[in-house]
Amino acid sequence: MVRFKNRWLLVEFLPVAQGRAQLGKPTIGNGQSLDAKAIWAALKQSVLANFGDSGWGAVGLSLIVKYFSPTTNICIIRVARDHHNIAWGALTLLTSIDGAKYIPNVVHVSGTIKHAQLSAIAHNREVIARYRALAKTPADYGDEAFLEGSQREIEGLQD
Repeated sequence: MVRFKNRWLLVEFLPVAQGRAQLGKPTIGNGQSLDAKAIWAALKQSVLANFGDSGWGAVGLSLIVKYFSPTTNICIIRVARDHHNIAWGALTLLTSIDGAKYIPNVVHVSGTIKHAQLSAIAHNREVIARYRALAKTPADYGDEAFLEGSQREIEGLQD
């Protein structure tokens, strides 16, 4: 029996305003919230623009956005192992999603969903700590409830 080998990309989308990356801005330019569907569509357009139809043919069937957090702009993307470099390259060359500028930051690449989940949980904690420092809020401000909820949601992902 043959099983499909995947790579899991943990990506953080940093919003850009006036040429500078901004933290804590989860909405895009036209007032709509950034979501998994918009990320998938933008990634598809980036693959087509930079790698053509053959690039999209290689990654199109396996490319799935499994998780997206609008609070921290963290995303987990699944792609076939043989062609994960195409998806990674398209992410790197991605500049805007639905007209709003973003800088995609590939935080972690994993061979299993479990390690992607662990890395996403750890990165969520780092991002929330950054937000706390920027807002100068105490540690018990209510972020723990978000972190626990996102941890349950991330751990609930299935391959």
